[in-house]
Amino acid sequence: MPKPAEVTFPSDREVRVTRTFHAPRQMVWDAHTRPELVRKWQGYEGWDMPVCDMDVRVGGTYKWQWKNRKDGSAFGFLGTFTEVDDGSRLVHEQYFDPGDMDFAMPTGDPCIVSLELTEEHGITTLVCNLTFASKQAREDAVSTGMTDGMEHSYTRLDDMFQGQGRVQSHSLDG
Repeated sequence: MPKPAEVTFPSDREVRVTRTFHAPRQMVWDAHTRPELVRKWQGYEGWDMPVCDMDVRVGGTYKWQWKNRKDGSAFGFLGTFTEVDDGSRLVHEQYFDPGDMDFAMPTGDPCIVSLELTEEHGITTLVCNLTFASKQAREDAVSTGMTDGMEHSYTRLDDMFQGQGRVQSHSLDG
């Protein structure tokens, strides 16, 4: 099992999360860009992802929303893809939609999220860099437990990959 995500703060506005997966780069890419796969691993137990719309191309938009099964509360993220280098790099603006939740997550100016994937010997390294509009916005986002949530989801992604085994076609369909 890969080690947990490494979280660093390259500047007072950035959060960098580095994580490895025992899966080919294309599988990790697909898991981040295909809505039917994103729904399987992003989020927490007890939450559904009823909205996972993604048009993964430069200028395409996305909208994600999670809904709590117990009390119906919801929140989400939305934005526009600004860079898509198939299989290796994805950049998008990310706006927080608080829904009916009371998180300290910043709203207004977008966070710029870049995702870079590299593969060596069947192990893919993901580097996710989040650049916030201000130091305060970064601190507010981090205070929500954002990076713990990312690791929780990445662990679910590991489980999904293990369930698929080393599929010869590098496909996650099943």
